[in-house]
Amino acid sequence: MKITGTFIDEISHDIPHQNWGAKEWDADFAHMKKMGIDTVILIRCGYHQFLTYPSPYLIEKHNRFRPPVDLVKLYLQLADKYGMTFYFGTYDSGKYWETGDMHHEIDINLHVIEEVYRMYGHYQSFGGWYLSLELSRKTKGAVDAIAKLGTQCKTISGGLPVMLSPWIDGKKAVMATTGQITKDSGISLQEHEKEWNEIFDGIKDSVDIVAFQDGHVGYNDLEGYLHLNKALADTHGLRSWTNSESFDRDMPIKFLPIKWEKLLFKLEAAKRAGCEKAITFEFSHFMSPQSAYAQAGHLYNRYREHFKS
Repeated sequence: MKITGTFIDEISHDIPHQNWGAKEWDADFAHMKKMGIDTVILIRCGYHQFLTYPSPYLIEKHNRFRPPVDLVKLYLQLADKYGMTFYFGTYDSGKYWETGDMHHEIDINLHVIEEVYRMYGHYQSFGGWYLSLELSRKTKGAVDAIAKLGTQCKTISGGLPVMLSPWIDGKKAVMATTGQITKDSGISLQEHEKEWNEIFDGIKDSVDIVAFQDGHVGYNDLEGYLHLNKALADTHGLRSWTNSESFDRDMPIKFLPIKWEKLLFKLEAAKRAGCEKAITFEFSHFMSPQSAYAQAGHLYNRYREHFKS
């Protein structure tokens, strides 16, 4: 199972910024292409005050900062150049993380989705949407928010696919701001099945692709959850991808590139589970030869040696 897609984590709150310009991003897309990546997914178009594109709506109506560079335009130009499909990630106000209620994110993103497709929908590589509202359990307002925003994406763009990347509330699902690596217990397969069966039933007409993050459960338990997630997606008519994290959750330093053996283990488990496509969070920090982390380039080399890409 090869990695053929990656998130672009340009607006982050827990990973150091690499301060790249157009030259570095062009080089990174070239490295992605050599590895076989054909899909890039913007993790979010903005977070709190900071934006990836000069949004008239967010700047004028919500007093967000005007970015010095239009990164959405740059990424679409590079995706066009390298023959990749670009998924646009929606805006994250941060209120959901503070309140636990996703309803805050609906109205602002209904406007953002319409604005973005008007500004960038003409690019050949604009091929889908990513709803940046990460969830694990049946969060307050989640089904309603995802259904409304997914429907808006499809209506505005003539039915382009909509993607989610949820997380599993396993033993490794701890806050990045704490020193913890694990918690005492995680959700059982039975609980996970019940909750996600209900969630999928509520969003199945508004979302096309689900790519569960694979780093929140133990390695011994991962394959069971992958099989369950695939079965649930099949039941509700959703495409099942895997988000194979290329950073390591097993260390107190958050976050460093993952050991190659662990990444390979997860990819092989996803293949056995029947996942359609593997994407990663994320290439530029944790797998790129020009990453700030030297280990990332070594991971890239081990990956290419193994798959002879």
